[in-house]
Amino acid sequence: MASEFLTLVKNRRSIYEISKESTISDEKIQEIISEAVKHTPSAFNSQSSRVVLLLGDQHNKLWDITTEVLKGIVPADQFASTQQRMDGFRNAYGTVMFFEDTAVVEGMQANFPTYQDRFPAWSQHTSGMLQFVIWTALENEGLGASLQHYNPLIDNKVKMEWRLPEGWQLIAQMPFGKPTAPAGEKEFKPIEERVKIFK
Repeated sequence: MASEFLTLVKNRRSIYEISKESTISDEKIQEIISEAVKHTPSAFNSQSSRVVLLLGDQHNKLWDITTEVLKGIVPADQFASTQQRMDGFRNAYGTVMFFEDTAVVEGMQANFPTYQDRFPAWSQHTSGMLQFVIWTALENEGLGASLQHYNPLIDNKVKMEWRLPEGWQLIAQMPFGKPTAPAGEKEFKPIEERVKIFK
């Protein structure tokens, strides 16, 4: 029923207070990600999304890399708050990294020239849907997550560290783990200003 699905949608929130624990097995996490990647829609069924799941020391490594990159950018006297954020993400159980394969996008542009200027945007739409599907599924299993965007600052180091194809464009990073505190209150603008209905 739609109401059950919308309940899952409502329950998905940005959770920043998380621990290095998981409410489900690594195998279940992998299953969720694989099913989401397989079934999330894409323009012309292009299937351009790619995902890298980092657990254990590999997860820690990502946030160590991100911290080092930011140390070269953020002034030292302002770095304390940045370090606090990095420590929070590192303290998660794992991270999902979202990519789009630019080789696939370019191939679609070549095969369907009428729509070539739209495929990059459609690729981003696909990634957004995939992020939402995985995020909501993890939430339903009792895990908290948030969506981060330290790309393109970390792109080259990420590709080198995990030997990823050059054409994989990093879109977002999703640290997740067992929540240790609830999400804050969320304010909503009047729905009448955001939805128009004509009969």
